[in-house]
Amino acid sequence: MSHTARILLLGSGELGREFVISAKRLGAYVIACDSYDHAPAMQLADAREVFSMLDGEKLREAAEKHRPDYIVPEIEAIRTSVLAELEEEGFTVVPSARAAQLTMNRDAIRDLAANELGLVTSKYRYAKNLEEVRAAAKHTGFPCVIKPVMSSSGKGQSTVRREEDLEAAWDYAHANMRGDRQRVIVEQFVDFDYEITLLTVRHRGGVTFCPPIGHRQERGDYQESWQPTPMSDAAIARAQEMAKTVVDDLGGYGLFGVEFFVKGEEVIFSELSPRPHDTGMVTLVSQNLTEFDLHARAVMGLPIPAELRARPAASAVILAERDSASLSYECLAEAMADGADLRIFAKPTSRPYRRMGVALASAGDTDEARRKARDAAHRVRIVYGD
Repeated sequence: MSHTARILLLGSGELGREFVISAKRLGAYVIACDSYDHAPAMQLADAREVFSMLDGEKLREAAEKHRPDYIVPEIEAIRTSVLAELEEEGFTVVPSARAAQLTMNRDAIRDLAANELGLVTSKYRYAKNLEEVRAAAKHTGFPCVIKPVMSSSGKGQSTVRREEDLEAAWDYAHANMRGDRQRVIVEQFVDFDYEITLLTVRHRGGVTFCPPIGHRQERGDYQESWQPTPMSDAAIARAQEMAKTVVDDLGGYGLFGVEFFVKGEEVIFSELSPRPHDTGMVTLVSQNLTEFDLHARAVMGLPIPAELRARPAASAVILAERDSASLSYECLAEAMADGADLRIFAKPTSRPYRRMGVALASAGDTDEARRKARDAAHRVRIVYGD
């Protein structure tokens, strides 16, 4: 006899919101958790719990109260030691507690990829203070990139071109650390041609890949993404092989966002998220099964097609300019006039550069789709009521 799958979602942002929609369509019962009430995913879930995901006691309490079939992390900053305990007690953590532990900290996943799995990565070192940052920069050379080992959406990341700028970069990274890890990664700046996200689905039938997604970042945060991005067959094969190696090592079922730098035919592993990826928002318009549908299917043990295709499409973010607790949106009709679509995340508050929505567009080619998505995003007007 089957029963409704119960999912405890840890983190309820915009990615969680779309995941809830996909899971609900498959009949799941979802409990959305976040540190603040009325978070985007909570607005659509069956139940909600408000607590910090770094509070191990509260995390255990929620799991014991709801007895979920699947615990699905949507964010990195979680008390992962409790996830490991819960997994040992018989709970299913998606994709696995080990994956959550390794990817919560950039150092652990990078060490696994470079040292244990032999993947190609950039030169890197870790540092706990300014002195160690200076030593690490000597190893990597300039320019180098400095970022906290634990943060969210690129906060605290900067590119340093000369020695005298190291102190400011360390201060910025230090101020934006999440959790309790006072550590940064200093890595060689890869002079790449482009960077991609390879959405990789590990499921009961094997491993399936989405066509590669190109993206552009500012302040370490994604601004636009497009799919498919042109890559040689050899480079795609290399990226797929590396992605399969790392997701098979992490184990479990679900969708992984695996990021790579590409220079000519060379593919360099950058990082990995064991969950839907912000650059994968483009799949809301490019693929018949979105990254959220694929994650829900893989989590719930449902079939994933052997081949996934994408029509030329793009996403562009809609950013807030200031702090506000009273928001509304104008010019949606104008934004959608050229055939673009919108997803407004319905976040209860804004702050500068906070992602409030995304514009989506498909077209005959990705350049045209990018133009349409960017134009639409620029036309949306956020009205701040306070």
